[in-house]
Amino acid sequence: MTSAPARPARILIADDHDVVRRGLRAVLEAAGHKVCAEASTGREALAAARRTAPDVAVLDVSMPDMNGLEAAARIREAVPDAEVLVLTAHDAEEVVRGALAAGARGYLLKSDAGGDLLNAVEDLLKHRPHFTTRVAEMVLEGYLGSGTATTPAAAVRESRLTPREREILQLLAEGRTTKQVALTLSISVKTVETHRSNLMRSLGLDSISDLVRYAVRNRIIEA
Repeated sequence: MTSAPARPARILIADDHDVVRRGLRAVLEAAGHKVCAEASTGREALAAARRTAPDVAVLDVSMPDMNGLEAAARIREAVPDAEVLVLTAHDAEEVVRGALAAGARGYLLKSDAGGDLLNAVEDLLKHRPHFTTRVAEMVLEGYLGSGTATTPAAAVRESRLTPREREILQLLAEGRTTKQVALTLSISVKTVETHRSNLMRSLGLDSISDLVRYAVRNRIIEA
């Protein structure tokens, strides 16, 4: 029988796969935690975080509408006391950089979740970082330092985008039309066109096809 945690947490789970959310909920609730909300997109996760103010938000990276890294940054801004645990299949450098830059203090591979999820949650409840082994090694080695020598050019360019431009980048890469993006974000078509032109120029892209390839290459969307 699983003992109750020292401090039960209110947890938000965001993943676009229902089976993953069910599995995470089962593990967390069996340990005595409360899942206060579920979401299948980053935008839903942000809305749920604002509504429920969770102690910990467990976020997948590759989600439609708004990816997990963008959602993490928005959640940390909207609910400063909430800790973010990024749960992903990727330990690529650009994803780790993005997670840390977004304010996540937990990073766990899905392959490790079965045995380490509860430990990660407990650490975050104590406001201690928790990284999967590979990521911890990267941090200790200084691999994620801010020096420009190890910063990929694409990451530097993307860091210059505004949050709104990153939102528009993902939505366009997912195949939304300019009008659909405008409706999703409640802004004008002209505003979307202006942001699109700015982000294409910032990223050095010439077409929507280039934008899609960029988004896939940088794991903003899945292929």
